[in-house]
Amino acid sequence: MSQSTTSLVHETGLIDAPVSVYFETFAPATATSKPTVVMVHGGAHTGACYQRTADGRRGWAYRFAARGHRVVVPDWPGTGRSGYISVDKLDGAAVVAGLGSLIRRLVADFGTSVVLLTHSMSGCYGWRLLELHADLIDRVVGVAPSPPGNIQKMAPVHSETDTVIETEAFGGRVRVDKTAPVVGGVDFVARKLVGESRYFPRALVAGYAASLLAVPPRLWLERQNVHGSQLRVADPTKLAGKRIFVITGTEDLDHSREVDGAIVTWLNDVGANAEFCFLSDRGIIGNGHMLMLENNSDAIADIILDWLEDA
Repeated sequence: MSQSTTSLVHETGLIDAPVSVYFETFAPATATSKPTVVMVHGGAHTGACYQRTADGRRGWAYRFAARGHRVVVPDWPGTGRSGYISVDKLDGAAVVAGLGSLIRRLVADFGTSVVLLTHSMSGCYGWRLLELHADLIDRVVGVAPSPPGNIQKMAPVHSETDTVIETEAFGGRVRVDKTAPVVGGVDFVARKLVGESRYFPRALVAGYAASLLAVPPRLWLERQNVHGSQLRVADPTKLAGKRIFVITGTEDLDHSREVDGAIVTWLNDVGANAEFCFLSDRGIIGNGHMLMLENNSDAIADIILDWLEDA
C-alpha cells in the first residue's frame, strides 16, 4: 500500500494506572487482522521519533499502518506527554509497569496480539515486558537494543556520594547528579546517535539535538548497569519459542555486530527463536543508531515489515 493514498485514522489516548502513559494510534481506516505494533522510543526521545524522520518525511508509524497494522506509539511514563514522575520514583520497573498496562488494555480493546518494537535504551524494557506478558506479546523487534541485565557488564564506579556518582559511559568518565535529569549534549548526539552514519542529514543535526530530552537519572544509571541495576529477565524460560528480530546498522558505534549479536545468542540460548539482521548482510552499509530517522528509513521499515508478515 502507498503511504500517500492509504486512509489512516489518527487518535490520542491516555491511561493513568499504575502510572500515566500518553499514546498515539495510527490505524488503517479499514481494520485488518494484523497484530498491533507498539513502538517504544529510546532514551532522550519521545514517540515523535516514529512519526517524522529527520528530514520531515512520514515515519515508521505511518509506514507500518499503511501495511495494515494498527500502530501505537507511547511516551515512556515520566517522559514527554505522559507527565511527570519524580526522579526518585522513575526507574525501569515503573516504565515497564506503565507499558505493560498499556499492552493489556490494547489487547482487551482490539482482541489482537501485540508486536513490541523497541529501540536502544528501551530494549531492556522489551525483554522484561516479553517475560511478564508473554501471553499477549506475539513477537519482539529490537532496533539496536540494550541488553538485559543478565548479560550486561556493570559500569565501574570511581566515586559516589548521596547525590553524585562518577562512572563510565560512551568511552569515558562521567559525573552524574543523581537528583537531576542527564543532559546528553552535542557530543552525545554526534557520537552516539549520529556517529558515522551516511544516512543522517548533517545539516539537520543541530536542530535534531535541540529537540532531545534529558534522561531521568535512575534510568540513565540503569542503562549503564551501575551497581547491577539494569533490568533483568527473572525467568528466561518465559521467552522460549518467541520470535524476535534484532536489527542494527553498520555505523552504530555502540552496537557492533559482536555486541548485538551477543544479545541474539543469549536469546536463542534461553529458547527464543531470535534472528539477527546486521544491515550489511542485506547489502545496506552506512546506517547509524537512529534507523527510523535516517534517509533510508522506509527501506529499513520494509525489512522489519517483511519479517513480521512472514508467518
